[in-house]
Amino acid sequence: MIHLKTFNKKQLGEFVSSGDFKKYDFLPITAHRARSHINNPKANDDQTLLILAFDDENLAGYIGCFPDNFIIDGKVFNYAWLSTLYVSSNFRGKRIAQSLLQKAFEEYNENLALTEFTKEAEGLYNKMGTFEYIRPKVGKRYYFRTDLATIIPSKKPKTENLKPIFSLGDALLNTFISVKNCFIQKPDFKFEILDKVDSESVDFISKFHSNRNAEELNWAIENPWVLESKNKEENYLFSSFSESINYFWIKIYDKKNVLETCALLFVRNGHLKISYLFSESDLEQFVTFLSYFVVKNKINYLISYQTEFNKKAESMNIFPKIHQRNMERRYMFHKQLIKNLPNGFDPNFQDGDGDCVMT
Repeated sequence: MIHLKTFNKKQLGEFVSSGDFKKYDFLPITAHRARSHINNPKANDDQTLLILAFDDENLAGYIGCFPDNFIIDGKVFNYAWLSTLYVSSNFRGKRIAQSLLQKAFEEYNENLALTEFTKEAEGLYNKMGTFEYIRPKVGKRYYFRTDLATIIPSKKPKTENLKPIFSLGDALLNTFISVKNCFIQKPDFKFEILDKVDSESVDFISKFHSNRNAEELNWAIENPWVLESKNKEENYLFSSFSESINYFWIKIYDKKNVLETCALLFVRNGHLKISYLFSESDLEQFVTFLSYFVVKNKINYLISYQTEFNKKAESMNIFPKIHQRNMERRYMFHKQLIKNLPNGFDPNFQDGDGDCVMT
């Protein structure tokens, strides 16, 4: 018989600290991800963060909820992102995913949102008929270095034994690219690279409409869902460890040494995202800085849905891309969430909104 169990902040903390979350055939959450959920400044004490589905005493699946809110006419409107959904293959065909989703609907009064979903999950959401697409974000994927040894085997597993050859090709091509980029020097204007949002930045970003304030950005930096390690958590199906992962808080000043741009950069295994960008400038200096940052840190590629940045990067010849292609990030809102929001409401999402800043 299928039964469900919910966990709020306190219950999730007890579940993890007791070690009970490790006693099943697969993990429903990692300890560090649980701590992050518990410390989420936008999560209320009574909100459900995790739902487990059991078939008798056997863990069959789980769904994760990531509380968030909009400020609408000065009032807080609570909703949540569905951040994980998994059902073990041993329990397929029992409509467990649907049961988990229905429980999440109940817990959040159907005020739920989705993004970065897999094709399999998207098919389920469409089949249920409870979600609608909202306007997607259109962006770019910029390539700066070749990574044949990773890309080709991932798409064509039969070429795995050719990986040494691909690595040699990468080494040769990237040597040539490095020579081509040697003219990109350290910018001559003032900038700072910090490991968190500082007090000067707090005042600066408070001028902008954003779904996350300085406290929440620092929470994301200090409570990551993904830890830096060469180990892999085989029993957890979502991101938990990465060989390299770093957050960088960037501050850029104008010619009068007045702060004009702040940005949160997220780098994972050579892949860069501009999670949040706040600027009072035309972004020329930010593009100049990022060109230097990309070369210095040997960034393989950048995915950016920051429209103004993309336009500026396109117009400046110094941006060291070797190839680019169009991207689209799609969002789905529960139909009831759409009804509960004002007509024509613009969520004004940045690249880090949802759980994207965490992964």
